[in-house]
Amino acid sequence: MYLRRHHKKSGGVCYETWTLVETVRTIRGPRQRIVATIGKLPGLDAEAKVGWEEIRRILNGQPRPVLSLFAPEPDIPEWATVNLRGVQVERLRHFGDVYLGLALWYRLGLMEFCSAQIPEGREDIPWPVMVAVLVLARFCAPSSELQIAESWYGKTALDELLGIPAEKINEDRLYRCLDKLLPHKDALCRHLQKRYGALFGTTFDFLIYDVTSSYFEGSGKRHARAKRGYSRDGRPDCVQVCIGLVTSAEGLPLAFEVFDGNRPDVTTVDDMIELMETQYGHARRVWVMDRGMVSEENLDILRQRHACYIVGTPRAWLRKFESALTGSGWEEVRPGVEVKLAPSPEGTNETFVLCRSAGRQDKERAILHRFITRLETGLIQLKDQVERSRRPNRQTIERRIGRLLERNSRAAARTSPWWMVTT
Repeated sequence: MYLRRHHKKSGGVCYETWTLVETVRTIRGPRQRIVATIGKLPGLDAEAKVGWEEIRRILNGQPRPVLSLFAPEPDIPEWATVNLRGVQVERLRHFGDVYLGLALWYRLGLMEFCSAQIPEGREDIPWPVMVAVLVLARFCAPSSELQIAESWYGKTALDELLGIPAEKINEDRLYRCLDKLLPHKDALCRHLQKRYGALFGTTFDFLIYDVTSSYFEGSGKRHARAKRGYSRDGRPDCVQVCIGLVTSAEGLPLAFEVFDGNRPDVTTVDDMIELMETQYGHARRVWVMDRGMVSEENLDILRQRHACYIVGTPRAWLRKFESALTGSGWEEVRPGVEVKLAPSPEGTNETFVLCRSAGRQDKERAILHRFITRLETGLIQLKDQVERSRRPNRQTIERRIGRLLERNSRAAARTSPWWMVTT
């Protein structure tokens, strides 16, 4: 809050009043709101009727006092002028986000879990506190351990909340903390599942499974699982590991496993099912996976365990449902999205969920149009260069055409052969 002076001229005389203003955040950004109109202030205006006590009364929400007829006049407080150029703000720190994260940390019982799992030693800072620093950093500002130690921690109020000075947080200690926590990952997942179920009454019978990858800079010779494979990060030149993650329908991680960097996704399903049954026992669960996980062997494994599944099927299977796709019986589940249940064309007890989306069709058309436009533009430019060339080289032209078709493979099969160049 702050005081704002107002000037008003009437009859050639300038009148000055004061208002108490606060800044509030709205959807449209910060706005100023008048809390109260103060009038004239003692020490600032000669004929003051309202003073600093009135400001305090308004801020405290107290009623206006009834003054006695013979009450003495209140003392006029002294006024001091502050040189704003000599005021500076130092060491601004983030408080709200780390305070909320720390409250969730204690509410989930993670401090007790880490204290029970990681025994105390001769460490200067308890390992559970270091785990809290890592978790809060991931919660508030995901970054590397080096960034946490050199920049993030010192800009927060965690040194006051945890009692650990910033000079005690370094990347070596954070990396060692990860090594201490890794052997307890399965117990941690079970603890979170139990705690989450107790707080929200959630049942974990609907599981979503997918695989991602993480690459390393360098040769990675000391990591047995670091190998070159299909890179989701667009870095086929680097070694990587594959990470399989199982989550609940709400996105809560239940289990994860690290695989070799060159391992295909489809070969990891059996291991993850075995891991889930080992940790949480046998149950009739519903597994949700994309088409990269689908194979007859994996489906047989799920059937043998009496598990249900929702998986993506290859696009080539759409040819088996031509009659169902063109027929009626579609149900709109949300605007622009329709679904239809269809029996298996092979006579099994599986049910297929056909889905069509007007928005998806528009997106596919736009993507195809972009590739066609880019391919035609490249071919026109190549044609102009060939016409200007005195002795065009056929092999060079064919290689350039091949590169254009490779970059725009979606449009290659839909273009006419008008661009064939002869020399």
